[in-house]
Amino acid sequence: MTITKRLSHEYLRKGWMQVALGIILLLPFAIGLSLLYKAWPLLAPSGLIDVLLGSEWSPMQGKFGLWPFISSSIIVSLMGLLFMVPVCLSAAIFITQFAPAWLARSLRSVIDILAGIPSVIFGLWGVMTIVPIVGDLATSYGAGNATGYSILAAGIVVSFSVMPFILNMLIELFESVSIELKESALSLGASYWQVIKDVIVRKLKPGIIASFTLGVSKAFGETIAVLMVVGNVVQVPKGLFSAGYPLPALLANNYGEMMTIPMYDAALMLSALILLIIVIFFNYIAHKVIRYYHARI
Repeated sequence: MTITKRLSHEYLRKGWMQVALGIILLLPFAIGLSLLYKAWPLLAPSGLIDVLLGSEWSPMQGKFGLWPFISSSIIVSLMGLLFMVPVCLSAAIFITQFAPAWLARSLRSVIDILAGIPSVIFGLWGVMTIVPIVGDLATSYGAGNATGYSILAAGIVVSFSVMPFILNMLIELFESVSIELKESALSLGASYWQVIKDVIVRKLKPGIIASFTLGVSKAFGETIAVLMVVGNVVQVPKGLFSAGYPLPALLANNYGEMMTIPMYDAALMLSALILLIIVIFFNYIAHKVIRYYHARI
């Protein structure tokens, strides 16, 4: 092969890689613009603030307040985070710092298996197990909604569906800590638990925060598992035992059959756009947290 042909092949390969990279970088913008275009018929007459903060959802009367769906998504995600943080952090520390090598390998295999389970399975498990338990709790506390289909049930189920994703990231983080760092701290007289708490966790703080931020992003977009246990009632949740209706559930339940109603279709497209923006925002925050702490080191 001549030098000219080699150079031309090299330029073609490099050009193809640049095109592929450009497609990946432009894809979120293309999706966002297409959703904005479809949502514009609702935004033009109503205004973004009125739609976002409106509490009344009555499509047949032309009222498309999205606040019940947004608030439900936020509360479910925060509930999931509340359950995820202690469980995932404790499990990651045990697997990487205390468990024997054979047990750590077995536990990682179990986590990988859990990560591959479809979310609908978690949803079914939630319906069979979590919902009855939450219903009994609601009855014992005298809550109005005793069915168990609630924000609390959704938070528990979404935390279990996202835990394998976060655990894998945390395990990779803790395994990245060098043995020399631990031995240096131990040689100064620190106990093993002090080394973990004051040296390892402190060093990995940005990565831990970023992992949970990405976990919240994933929880915010969780659809099927949440849809099956949250109750799907259009209201701003007033308590843990109240039913809710997150944005992904709204899209999954309504899109398709309502495409023939222009304003309804626009409202659903706006819901999808809001969901996209929030997920991108959480990913951006995770990236900025890592960069901020690295700049301080």
